[in-house]
Amino acid sequence: MNLQKLMKQAQAMQAGMANAQAKLAEKEYTAESAGGKVTATATGDGMIRSIKIDPSVIDPEDADFLEELVLKTVQDALSGAKKMAENEMAKITKGFGFPM
Repeated sequence: MNLQKLMKQAQAMQAGMANAQAKLAEKEYTAESAGGKVTATATGDGMIRSIKIDPSVIDPEDADFLEELVLKTVQDALSGAKKMAENEMAKITKGFGFPM
């Protein structure tokens, strides 16, 4: 493989990754817990976009329970968004023989 071809491939991959990162900022992954009563939505770039809590799970006497539900749901949303992003980036690097 000649150097010029390698440089063109690297530039194409860089452009593809920049494009994919921009698109990932718009893609969302939603996780839920408590049968859908708590949901968290994260974007592919790792930002939490929303958290929704059904009033039926709000118990002023047991704030710890709600905190745990929200924490778990947010962690699941971020984990799912990260996997989604990794899959998208792997599609770009696959054709170039680079591991992700």
